[in-house]
Amino acid sequence: MTFLLKLAAAAASCWGLLAPIAVPQSLGGLLNGQKTAAAAPAAADPLKRETPRTSIRNLLEACHADHFSVAAQYLDLSSLSSSARKSKGSELARSLCRLLNENPRFEINHLSNDPAGNAEDGLPADTEILASFELNDKPVTLELSRQNQQGFQVWVVSPSSVALIPELSSSDSLHSAIAPHLPAPFTKIQFTGTPLWIWLALIVAAIILSLLSRALSKLLLIVVRFFARRYAKGSDAVHRLEAFTEPLRLIVGVIVFRVVMGIISPSALAREYLLKLLVLLFIIGAAQLVMRILDVISDRVVSRLDPRERALTYSVLPLGMRIFKVCVFILAILVTLSAWGYNTNAILAGVGVGGIAVALAAQKTIENLFGGFSVISDRPVLVGDFCQVGGQTGTVEDIGLRSTRIRTLDRTVLTIPNSQFSTMTLENFSKRDKMWFHPVLQLRPETPPVKLRAMMDAVTKILQEHPMVDASGVPLRFTRITPQSLQLEIFAYVLTPDYNQFLVVQSELLLKIMDAAAELDIGFAVPFSEAITIPFETALALREHPSVPMATVGASDGAGSSGQGEKALES
Repeated sequence: MTFLLKLAAAAASCWGLLAPIAVPQSLGGLLNGQKTAAAAPAAADPLKRETPRTSIRNLLEACHADHFSVAAQYLDLSSLSSSARKSKGSELARSLCRLLNENPRFEINHLSNDPAGNAEDGLPADTEILASFELNDKPVTLELSRQNQQGFQVWVVSPSSVALIPELSSSDSLHSAIAPHLPAPFTKIQFTGTPLWIWLALIVAAIILSLLSRALSKLLLIVVRFFARRYAKGSDAVHRLEAFTEPLRLIVGVIVFRVVMGIISPSALAREYLLKLLVLLFIIGAAQLVMRILDVISDRVVSRLDPRERALTYSVLPLGMRIFKVCVFILAILVTLSAWGYNTNAILAGVGVGGIAVALAAQKTIENLFGGFSVISDRPVLVGDFCQVGGQTGTVEDIGLRSTRIRTLDRTVLTIPNSQFSTMTLENFSKRDKMWFHPVLQLRPETPPVKLRAMMDAVTKILQEHPMVDASGVPLRFTRITPQSLQLEIFAYVLTPDYNQFLVVQSELLLKIMDAAAELDIGFAVPFSEAITIPFETALALREHPSVPMATVGASDGAGSSGQGEKALES
């Protein structure tokens, strides 16, 4: 309901803002001498008869204001004499307005709003159909004709149609069968040319429709819940149906009320206002139904995703749904304004210019948004992936539309704008299908070749027998001989993408390798420092004067000093 109120308020605001420029000046304002803010065109008909629609609307407004002498100017009375025009013109206008008000098939919006008329109706260019009636069980059509009066091209009721008005008025085909049986106040009191009893009937019909639709929707939900408990697991079907209930009730209610309006027909002006309201309600219901469908689709998409992909989708799906809903909302407003007779081309042109201005003002934000869409669509990383980007290593915590956040190994949060993140070199460790086991064993240089071969065979056997190790090819190589060690290089893969499991397997392998070395009595080389021997006096001098070169101190002390007090220092 909040959504309906917001949408109705937005539509009402648009109506209030655009009405001064989009709606023609009403005849009521013209008759009362009111002036509009916009300047009138240099050559315009003061009675606003430029199009068939405006001509008939102003005719009905003049009749509603009891200005029948003005309403007579919307009829072509050229077939009558000068005296007859004055005596019969007002009565003919009154009768025509009554005919149009009592004809449920007549709608003002069906008339063309083009000064040239409807070019696709198959009639001559200066002729337009006004309304259809039945006279003596035969169809009769009233027409409008375009004429040049006082230098203006105007639309008026044609002379042949004016001649039919008295005969149609005397016919009982359009007279209500209910009105004669009602008390006088119900028929004499009128609003917008519609008797009070018709307004009361429409209000009662609306209340009955509301109560009936609510009762039917509850009954339908009860039936669905019964079958859902009996034949289906969960209550997703019930929740989805509940989401669609309100907009469907509104749409069906509008359709049924439109049928009721055809039976209990208000005046032509009242029909126009009510039809505009029904169009608004129908579009609100349709827009709300589309939005509910989008919500159901998004929920279904998220429920079927992998948990890590679901976290990534949460970054873009809400905004995507919001953009779709805004588009639906804007489309609903444009369709409503178009149905109400507004010129939407000017509105779209203004929106286009405003969109360019917003795009220029938010250039960086839009750049980051497109970068976010690129990251989300390419999926180089997912939330929870361990990666290295820009020299920083960490775990991806969030991928938003503007930036990506990474938790580094120091437990700090690194935030990178998506416009930069999408162009940076990225290494995703979580994408590994298996992990490289590549230690270098450094054995003591005095290890004999026999033991070295036995050690290589033992390590190869350990690698090949482990179920989690891919030891295809040559998993162990004797690569280097240095003064400090003999180097054996292992090249194998642990069959897991999980780093924690890799550490467990790596520990098992290294412990087994150490056991094999202990059984063969082979030691591992350890780093050592080169030792030099200097006299004790030299060491004291270096401690007291660290900036003095050692060569100078040694020369002053004598190279051949006795070995007493000499100490071994490691450098």
